[in-house]
Amino acid sequence: MDQAKRDFDKEAATWDAPARVKIAGEISKVIAEHLQLRPDMDLLDFGCGTGLVSLPLTSAVHSVTGLDSSKGMLEVFANKIQSGQRSNLKTLHLDLTKGEAVSGSYHAIISSMTLHHVQDTLALLKQFNRALHPGGQIAIADLDEEDGRFHDSNEGVFHFGFNREKLSALFVEAGFTGVSSLTATQMHKPDAQGRDRVFSIFLITGRR
Repeated sequence: MDQAKRDFDKEAATWDAPARVKIAGEISKVIAEHLQLRPDMDLLDFGCGTGLVSLPLTSAVHSVTGLDSSKGMLEVFANKIQSGQRSNLKTLHLDLTKGEAVSGSYHAIISSMTLHHVQDTLALLKQFNRALHPGGQIAIADLDEEDGRFHDSNEGVFHFGFNREKLSALFVEAGFTGVSSLTATQMHKPDAQGRDRVFSIFLITGRR
């Protein structure tokens, strides 16, 4: 979410590349399998981008709020909402770098491949905890620890993935219970020499 020098607004128009759509679909499927989603639930997708992860979940919940710091991403998401005539979705702009905080009350919060762009992980997890109803669920997907070669440029990247045990401990410190982790999927990316590199993506879940 913290953009630093990377311009996600300009990337929004071409964000839905086939490889990214594939990974997002796999993450969305794993989230649906491990959260107890119900038709009366309000769900927040933090760092929603163009909605690739949360759009498939809309039929399982009462409402979805897509939150992002990139107005360009939110514009693409909003166009999808309008074209699909989905009345239970909305977008919300928030910029953590300006001191803005997550607001509203939700039954579930999800986030995919966004946490490594946020400098103060614990502070954000505490915001998530405050924004959840008692018993609310959280599901965060992100990179396992890597050597900094996942991104072509590391501008705006504060963490080269995460150690699952250390991150799970931050979830507990933020007030979550029943914290567990699993491997959600793997992403293949060629390096500068064209060799295939495999990056593991975890899902950590918990409850307020």
